[in-house]
Amino acid sequence: MTLPATRARQQYSRDAILSASPIRLLTMLYDRLLLDLRRAEAAQESGEWLTASDNLLHAQDIVAELTATLRPGAWDGADRLRGIYDYVRTALVHANIHRDVARTREAAALLEPLRQAWHAAAASLPAEPVAGLGGVAVG
Repeated sequence: MTLPATRARQQYSRDAILSASPIRLLTMLYDRLLLDLRRAEAAQESGEWLTASDNLLHAQDIVAELTATLRPGAWDGADRLRGIYDYVRTALVHANIHRDVARTREAAALLEPLRQAWHAAAASLPAEPVAGLGGVAVG
């Protein structure tokens, strides 16, 4: 990919993030988290430890962000979800330090149902108006 094309893609990604609704941001975080874990698993299996580490560290950053945005007073499941996030974060640290692909897989297996649930929740919400369309909802 050429430099202008790369820059255009990066700008498109930034714009998508900046204009996303909170639920869309959440689903984007989960999608990237699972992508990082798939990449880390593949790198661990092929002995590409630096690549695995980079992906596991990025996944840990996402889990930290998900944890930081929880509002325990807003709903009664927040503490249980925080427990899952804490467990996953510990598993990812262990997977990275000990080059343990089983822990990477375990984290992905715990998070995938949550990713699917958030996507289902997002899909059940009414479409949001798109800026510049005079409040017309699309989708």
